[in-house]
Amino acid sequence: MNTSAGATGTGGNSDDQAAKRLLFLSYTRTEIAHARRVIQFLEQAGYDVWWDGKLTGGETYIRTTEAALQNADCVVVLWSKTSVESDWVRDEAQYGREHGKLVPLSLDGTMAPLGFRQVQLIDISSWNGKAGDPLAQQILAAIELRCGNSDALASTTIAPAPLSPTSGGLPLSRRAAIATGAALAGLTAFGSWRMMSGPTATQGKVSMAVLPFTNLTGDEDQSWFSVGLSNELRTVLTRNPRLLVSAPTSSAMNDDRDDFAVGAALGVNHVLRGSVQLVAETVRISAELAQIDNGLVRWSESFDREFADVLAVQSEIAESVARSLVAQVANADETERSLDEQNGIGGTESIVAYEAYLRGIAFSELSSGIESDRAAVAQFEAAIEADPNYASAHSMRATRLASVANATADADAVSKLYDQSIEAAEVAIAIEPKLASAHVALGFAYNHGRLNRKAAYPHYRRAQELAPGDADTMRGIAIFYAYGDQHSRAEELVNQALVLDPLNARAFRTAGFVALFARDYPKAIDRMNSALSLNPSISSAYFVIANAQYMLGNYADALRAFETEPVALFS
Repeated sequence: MNTSAGATGTGGNSDDQAAKRLLFLSYTRTEIAHARRVIQFLEQAGYDVWWDGKLTGGETYIRTTEAALQNADCVVVLWSKTSVESDWVRDEAQYGREHGKLVPLSLDGTMAPLGFRQVQLIDISSWNGKAGDPLAQQILAAIELRCGNSDALASTTIAPAPLSPTSGGLPLSRRAAIATGAALAGLTAFGSWRMMSGPTATQGKVSMAVLPFTNLTGDEDQSWFSVGLSNELRTVLTRNPRLLVSAPTSSAMNDDRDDFAVGAALGVNHVLRGSVQLVAETVRISAELAQIDNGLVRWSESFDREFADVLAVQSEIAESVARSLVAQVANADETERSLDEQNGIGGTESIVAYEAYLRGIAFSELSSGIESDRAAVAQFEAAIEADPNYASAHSMRATRLASVANATADADAVSKLYDQSIEAAEVAIAIEPKLASAHVALGFAYNHGRLNRKAAYPHYRRAQELAPGDADTMRGIAIFYAYGDQHSRAEELVNQALVLDPLNARAFRTAGFVALFARDYPKAIDRMNSALSLNPSISSAYFVIANAQYMLGNYADALRAFETEPVALFS
């Protein structure tokens, strides 16, 4: 469908517009006053908005609504304290999510209900209803991204430089990042660059992505287990020196309709996918390893086990997958050595501890603020209570304590939280010295909590030695080096992170900061525009663009970027 005037953010109609985009608005009648403000704005921007106020006498409500929902280019859901309790709104939001066209807005700051938090939520509680407001621009950008219009997206945001249609980043939906042909083509090009970038990037390795396992339980509240299991499999496989495993964020950018297209876009040769079903105390896990160029299934298996045996199933899957892939590039002895290196580090044999740990990871990935971080800490502490020697639980507790400290205003409380973070990381390292995440956590706490860069340095260096294939580790270390005077090392590490995680806006944001500190201002702008191209609301990107434009002498562009920055701290 052709670009609508809504893409321009001017509120006028385009002369060459062939057809309007149809938007389906989902809300509760108690919020009609707020809904009308959104409807008026979207209609003035050139969209055709369907809402239940358009129903005429004699029409069948359910049939008409269903037809409008199915024909819509985008489903805009207005979440509020009332609408999160509405079965109608949830059903309509689920349709939008499943078809990759959900744009969630929060009218009063209410978080989306569980099951809908994988999609970036735009809080419009402070929006004045005017088209010139930055929040209005974010709404239009999200809609155009959902409709697959990357060209219109470039004019929606107010970045001084044009957005790159082939750049990766964290999209508004983790499940629909590559729903359009334009995005797929761009990401495939990025994947091709990835496979050719540097002699050490893929030499002697086999590339793969672990896609989120499907939750077949029928209960969205159980998705923490299926997603957590696939994440743990990815973590184990990352430790194999013969495997190049796509990072968690990029692997999660899965269009439900075409797993092979996801793999091609990521530049990998294989995908591991599966499903999980929990019934009482029984777990059914199905998994298959497929080659994306010809669809060949290299390995597949189904397991029906007691829930208490799930750790053994996880190990069996990881070993079978690694053995099948590594055998392509290594002899029998080398294959066995690689399997030894991927064996458990920092894990547990307690299913109670493991379950609490996965719940903690789920809360961590919500990234919804201090409350979700505190909930994660509580789950990690429950895991530690069940198994005091669970090093990964100690490490994640340290990480989340530092996150809580960063969001706390009380100086005394901040100091105590960082002390607790340091203690937790030290315990993790004492239990398992080879746990890279614990070294990153300790380095972060020393550097940010105690401003002791000298104490932090050896832990960042050790983490780099232990986890050269982990994108999040590379990003954290890159920022540490960038703040110092080791800019070339920071650039090398962030490039490794981009190779492993080409669909993560945070990776491009880190690259933007690295370039800014290295005083490569055009590159800083380019990297931040790459992050914004698929996540227009990511924080601090416009802040970096503004600084870079100012240093280049482009003062008007710098001012516009500062005014567009959504986070007041950076504006």
